[in-house]
Amino acid sequence: MKLLIITQKVDMNDDNLGSFHDWLKKLAQKSDLFVIANYVGKYELSDNVKVFSLGKEMGVGRFMKIIKYQWFLLRLLPKADGIFFHMCPEYVLGASLLPKIFRKKTLLWYTHKSVNWKLKLAEKLVGKIFTASKESFRLPSKKVEITGHGIDIDKFKSQTSRPQRQSAAMAGAAKFKIITAGRIAEVKNIHLLIDAVEILRNKGFDFQIKIAGKPILENDKKYFEKLKEKIREKNLGGIIEFVGPMPNKDIAKFYQNGDLFVNFSDTGSLDKAILEAMACGLKVLTSNEAFKNIVPKESFTSNNPQEIAEKIEKLAETEHINTANFAEYVAKNHGLDNLTDKIIQFFATTKNWT
Repeated sequence: MKLLIITQKVDMNDDNLGSFHDWLKKLAQKSDLFVIANYVGKYELSDNVKVFSLGKEMGVGRFMKIIKYQWFLLRLLPKADGIFFHMCPEYVLGASLLPKIFRKKTLLWYTHKSVNWKLKLAEKLVGKIFTASKESFRLPSKKVEITGHGIDIDKFKSQTSRPQRQSAAMAGAAKFKIITAGRIAEVKNIHLLIDAVEILRNKGFDFQIKIAGKPILENDKKYFEKLKEKIREKNLGGIIEFVGPMPNKDIAKFYQNGDLFVNFSDTGSLDKAILEAMACGLKVLTSNEAFKNIVPKESFTSNNPQEIAEKIEKLAETEHINTANFAEYVAKNHGLDNLTDKIIQFFATTKNWT
């Protein structure tokens, strides 16, 4: 089988889209791949993967990228058994009727709460849509199938198969390490963590916090500056550290060095960062409603800083939470092997195109 894959970026060092490099490695074990990417950075893929760049990394303009996209499609579609669009409805629209003309099966992966005219039109053009959870695709469609997030369990397990470490707070030794990762944005409610940190500091709790990620949008950058100012005002600089964006290939090691992963996002979607931490076997604390029936009650909180502080303290002192169940849940419901099998199965079995 030969698949044509369209994606934003192929770069194993990217902090956001680097995880798609894992997808390509897994898919390449089951199919030959042609990959068209808007941006191409560093990658380490097998010889049966051919990567073509639209040239963003070289500063190629929009018009030339459109021309290159059409050229690649005309050149590669006749050789492929199907076309897999990753995330961007724009790529579906850019391909227009070419997949139908060449009678190729089409699949779109999309996980975002946004529903705009581009997504509505793309839904009409593709044969199938895969998404991570019911909250990840909010346009009603009979074409949608929920497949889980596609997390490389082997990668995390190989770096994190560790015994349950004794609570640092109980051991009275190293500081209790609280970590979080993801885009720095107001929807992530990092300011609530800072308020909880102040409460814990005033109680004499011995801990440190590392936050991996970066602001992306202009509003994110303004929020980031407010967070830093809040930390300065509360004199928490010795406790909280922003470590910056982290390549996805290194994120498991970041989790490995933590005792507790926290996330207070109110998007209502299954946040992939929480699932990655769970796959690593970490204790977690979240206020995200999507996880209310997934994690034990000890690991779920409201967005009240006082409750957050109390829950953190209890988790630091609690050893009975079976985090192995976390890894089992992620493997069963969000494993990358399961997802790539479903992708291959779609192209191998469906008889309809677009």
